[in-house]
Amino acid sequence: MFVDFQNQWSPPEPPAPKPAPRQNKRAESITAWIIGFNLVMLLVGPLAGATLFDAVVAMFKH
Repeated sequence: MFVDFQNQWSPPEPPAPKPAPRQNKRAESITAWIIGFNLVMLLVGPLAGATLFDAVVAMFKH
């Protein structure tokens, strides 16, 4: 039997991937609150850490 490799059919196109499901409104709200809290803690955290460090140093000095 003869196999014609010159005029083969091209393989079918793979199916397009499905887009990721979108979050519902409650999940979006929770995500926004978490991001906001993290941004606030990014600014407040170092100040709170320095205050605790000063308190520990003062406690050991006294």
